[in-house]
Amino acid sequence: EAGTMHGAQTLKGKRHMKVAVFGAGGRMGAEVCRSVRADVALELVAAVDPFRVGVEVEGVVIAGDTSAVLAAGSEVAIDFTTHDACMGNLRWCSANSIHAIVGTTGFSATDIEELRGLFTKSNCLIASNFAIGAVLMMRFAEIAAPFFETAEIIEYHHDAKIDAPSGTAMSTVARMAAAKDSWAPDPTKIEQLPGARGGKGAADIRVHSVRMRGVVANQEVILGTTGQTLVIRHDTTDRTSFMPGVMLAVKRIADFPGVTIGLDSFLNL
Repeated sequence: EAGTMHGAQTLKGKRHMKVAVFGAGGRMGAEVCRSVRADVALELVAAVDPFRVGVEVEGVVIAGDTSAVLAAGSEVAIDFTTHDACMGNLRWCSANSIHAIVGTTGFSATDIEELRGLFTKSNCLIASNFAIGAVLMMRFAEIAAPFFETAEIIEYHHDAKIDAPSGTAMSTVARMAAAKDSWAPDPTKIEQLPGARGGKGAADIRVHSVRMRGVVANQEVILGTTGQTLVIRHDTTDRTSFMPGVMLAVKRIADFPGVTIGLDSFLNL
C-alpha cells in the first residue's frame, strides 16, 4: 500500500512523468513515442522492442528488454505489443511497481484475474480502444440496446490486422449483451456462402469484420426496431486519434487502483 501511495504522490507532484513504451518500433508504438515526447507533462525515458534494437525513436535508443525501463526510472509503461509479450511485460511491471497503460487486446478472463492479483502496488489500465469517440460509441450503443429488438455490428480495419473481430467490436457486443440479453432471433435458414451472416457474439449479436486496404479502424453499430433504425458509427482516419486517450490515461493512472478495464471511468462516463 505504501508503494501505491508513494507512486501516486510522485506522479501528481512532478511536472514530467517518466514514461516507457513497449513495442516502440511498431506503428502504434512509434506514434505513442511521438505523442509522449510532444507532451510537456511527460518525458519519454525508455523504449523497448526486441525486433528494433538499436533504432532511435524520438531521441531514445530502443532496447531489447525491460532492463532499460528500470534503469531509466520509468513510472508508467505503455504497451502496444502482442498478447503473449504484453502478459510478460505486465507481470514485470507489477513486480517492479510500475503503472501500465495497455492497448494490446486478446486478454481472457483468466488473464484479467491473474493481473488483478498482481497489480497491488501499481495500477493497470487495459482498453480495447483509446479513441475517445470510439469509447463514446460503445457507451451510446450500450445505452441504446434496451430500446431495440435487433442489432448487428460491422467493424472495418486495415489489411494488416490478423485477428477478427476486433477487440473494440468484442467489447461493444459484451456491453450491449449485458444491457439487453434477449434479442429477436435470426430469421436466416440458408446461407448461400458459409459465414455470410457473420459471427455470433454474446447474446447472439452478429459481428461482421471487414479487412480493407486504405482503412485504419472504423465501426458501426446498427440497431433496429419497428419502423426505425439507429446507426452509431465511429471512424478513425489516422492513428493519432488514439493518442489523446493514451495521454489522458497516463496522467490519470495513479488515481485508479488495481486493474481498470476500458477508458470509461477515466472519462467519468
